[in-house]
Amino acid sequence: MSSNADIYHEMIIDYSRNPLNYGEMENPDVTYHDSNPLCGDSIDIDLKFDDKKVSDIKFHGKGCAICMACSSVLTEIAKGKDIEEVKKLEKNDVLSELGLENLQAVRIKCALLSL
Repeated sequence: MSSNADIYHEMIIDYSRNPLNYGEMENPDVTYHDSNPLCGDSIDIDLKFDDKKVSDIKFHGKGCAICMACSSVLTEIAKGKDIEEVKKLEKNDVLSELGLENLQAVRIKCALLSL
């Protein structure tokens, strides 16, 4: 039987290889960009809003498995939420979905690049 660590590891690999909401959006209302000069990760997040809610969200760029998995999870969390709710998202909202609450400090920037 697999341990929780094995399950989370498999989820990270799957999200990084098959990210949800990956791609560029035509005519986004907002685009957010961040990069990590230490490792070369670079992510853009495109958002569309309808009645103060995130009606569509996509991300694109390049990054390590943790960066891509967390970006994918973030887009799923944010989709359909009110703008104010999205602004209040915190690191553990994303990290806990992938079992990364105790991630080493050196990898936190990778994990939270899209936040």
